[in-house]
Amino acid sequence: MAHGHTHAPDDFPRASPEVRRRLAFAVTPFLVATLVGLAWLWPRGDTPTLGGPPADVYKGEVVALDPVECGDLPTAESFDCAEVGVRLNEGPDAGEVVTFQAAQGEGGRHFARGDDVLMSRSPDAPEEFAYNFFDFQRNRPLALLGVLFAIVVVALSRWKGLYALAGLAMSLLVLIQFVLPAILSGRPPLAVAIVGAAAIMFVSLYLAHGLNARTTTAVIGTMVSLALTGLLALFFVDLVRFTGFGSEEALFLQVSAQQVNLRGLLLGGIIIGTLGVLDDVTVTQASAVWELHIANPAYSLRRLYRAAVRIGHDHIASTVNTLVLAYAGASLPLLILFVLSERPIGQLITTEVVAEEIVRTLVGSIGLVASVPITTALAALVVRAGHGESEPAVEEPPPPEPEPRERGWRRPKAEEEWRRALDEEEQP
Repeated sequence: MAHGHTHAPDDFPRASPEVRRRLAFAVTPFLVATLVGLAWLWPRGDTPTLGGPPADVYKGEVVALDPVECGDLPTAESFDCAEVGVRLNEGPDAGEVVTFQAAQGEGGRHFARGDDVLMSRSPDAPEEFAYNFFDFQRNRPLALLGVLFAIVVVALSRWKGLYALAGLAMSLLVLIQFVLPAILSGRPPLAVAIVGAAAIMFVSLYLAHGLNARTTTAVIGTMVSLALTGLLALFFVDLVRFTGFGSEEALFLQVSAQQVNLRGLLLGGIIIGTLGVLDDVTVTQASAVWELHIANPAYSLRRLYRAAVRIGHDHIASTVNTLVLAYAGASLPLLILFVLSERPIGQLITTEVVAEEIVRTLVGSIGLVASVPITTALAALVVRAGHGESEPAVEEPPPPEPEPRERGWRRPKAEEEWRRALDEEEQP
């Protein structure tokens, strides 16, 4: 199966042994540094907690819904209050029905008989207040969505889609087992994020795209671009004088886990967030170079680079917009609150919570833009260095000369422009 993954029928031609040795020599220091970083930063001991034992949460089902008065709250007329009865399906009181009161309004929670819910239990509270609503159970719809996602990916990409899903699972494993515990244990967040991002990159890219020269080219391009992004983030986070206290979550984390460096956490978030889009750009550029080479092996290094960069221009134009919209969508409630505050736009964009997203977006976008020429140039050099299984180079024949029909005939303007463009590309 591994052989089919690396050299499937639709894969690119294999690079020559000399090219593969050079690529291995270039990528080995990155791989060794990642392994050393994992060993050095790996969390040891128990992961810190918030100070108390976690609440006991049990599954239940809504079996009763009785209307009650909302009381004298100023907004009582905007809600319909009800006493909700839940039959516990597990825990020490399994089978019993417990109740809680809920206010149901437009845009808020709505309960119905048969809803699967989670109830938290407070052993020290009075019996009538021992159970409280915790959340809805979402296991089944999320599992259904995950299965649908996997089916769509595998149906379109087949074996590569299956390997991509395996890479996704490994990426989540690195985040859960290494990145988050290491940061909570007091390790430097920036170093943890860099090592974690490198581990995710190696595992996900090689699993999804195979162990070949094209993937190694994308890996090297990603590492160089990620290093540039990290340096820019380090410079501008210091220049803009971020403290890391821009959100309520950061403030809560500082109180409950004081060993976490919030500025380092901000830098680490920029690194990992950029990697999510960066590997897409580098793989696309490497694939574009290989496809252009296969379409016409006679392309010179310069023509190959320029053609692939033109593809990258369109990709970057849409990807940068994607980054901005993704951050804006995630912060939409906060942006609405800022608009309601009626503060000047200059003050809004310079507040730390908004400025963090601006720096995150712009630094990440600079890294993405830089990845296009970096990866394209590297891929073009690798391709032109020679491929053992490539077809022999064949020059494109020029278009046939049309027969002159009358005196004073001139070559059509479109053909003149075509020939002029070719001559300009071939000039040193």
